[in-house]
Amino acid sequence: MLQESNRIEFKAELNDKLEKEVVAFLNNREGGILYIGIDDNGKPLMLSDIDSTQLKIADRIKNNILPSTLGLFDIVIEEIDNIPVIKILISSGLEKPYYVRKQGMSPNGCFTRMGTSSQPMSTAMIDDLYSKRIHNTLRNIISPRQDLTFAQLKIYYQERGLELNEKFANSLELLTPDGKYNYVAYLLADENGVSIKVAKYAGTDKVDLVENEEYGYCSLIKATHQVLEKLKVENITRAKVTNTKRIEKNLVEPIPLREAVINTIVHSDFSKEIPPVFEIFNDKMVFTSYGGLIAGQSEDDFFSCSSMPRNRELMRVFKDVGLVEQLGSGMSRILKAYDKNIFHISDHFIKVEFPFSLPTETTIIANGDDNGNDIPEIIKILEILEKNAAITAKEIAVQMNISPRKVSRLIKTLKESGKIIRVGSDRKGYWKIQN
Repeated sequence: MLQESNRIEFKAELNDKLEKEVVAFLNNREGGILYIGIDDNGKPLMLSDIDSTQLKIADRIKNNILPSTLGLFDIVIEEIDNIPVIKILISSGLEKPYYVRKQGMSPNGCFTRMGTSSQPMSTAMIDDLYSKRIHNTLRNIISPRQDLTFAQLKIYYQERGLELNEKFANSLELLTPDGKYNYVAYLLADENGVSIKVAKYAGTDKVDLVENEEYGYCSLIKATHQVLEKLKVENITRAKVTNTKRIEKNLVEPIPLREAVINTIVHSDFSKEIPPVFEIFNDKMVFTSYGGLIAGQSEDDFFSCSSMPRNRELMRVFKDVGLVEQLGSGMSRILKAYDKNIFHISDHFIKVEFPFSLPTETTIIANGDDNGNDIPEIIKILEILEKNAAITAKEIAVQMNISPRKVSRLIKTLKESGKIIRVGSDRKGYWKIQN
């Protein structure tokens, strides 16, 4: 059962305390979740006109809180005991202190979480946070070019049923305070100087480079899709052949791989002009982003699945075009399949290392002409042997309409892998399938 905590707050209905609670979570180191439609005892209540309420919430958070909250919150519907309630996921912001616009940056407008409640900040706390505020976000860095176009970005929005009007540069925060294109715009533009490297090595180290691709010099959204497609191709399927079944498994679990690719890209510190790198070895994939942990973020925060986006403007666009589902969801999907030890965190880099899944039994690569095409015939032979253990290779060849020589080769493969053994002589013996 859900309970209120430092990161969870319940409200029975939308009221005038919405901004206060959201500000408190923005100023909280771990962000938080605000539920609308749950009473203080954790009991869900039926909300009237839930769609309209969602729109009101989004409008109030965007317009009544400063600094900008775009990219820092997400509103979804969640069912609790079959009753739909509104769930507002709020990230910890990088430009603390956040405050209620009409109250200003004062104890009346700045709040933080203390236990299960939101409390006003003292003037000393406000001054301290303001002195540490990160101003050098991508939004405030001027683009190296001002002749930018965004045809690719508009297509990705159109594919989601969204249109970018003539004021999209302002609404997506692609402009500096003085109206020039910023570095976010540069990354999302049709042409830029940023590329993402995908390197492939023959062995387990970087000695033998066999492929070095670059995806980029285009919208970061397009480059992300290209990297995802490349790694999807490289994430081949291995098949484990049992008595009568073929069990397939990717080298890396597809969902965690996708989430890690997106996290690596969207959370990289592009301000230092060091793009993310993706490396493929014969026993693992390694993704590296520059930037380390965000100032004020601990490793516990990093793994807590609470979102603290380095580049909230990029995060907002990635969410708009469907690359990100909801804040903080990517890490939870990775940790559902892998242990935390796949992450390696240093002062300046974060690496995630996915070891390949290698079944302990006979493994056949499902891609490729050398081995993959034999899998159906190997399975068929096992089926035939299970029905008639004394059958000869010649009889199998006739039954399968292939050459006796190929049958002999496939049986040899099965013997060498330990899947079958011969009991008795060649003339009077029989085949035994090993479990």
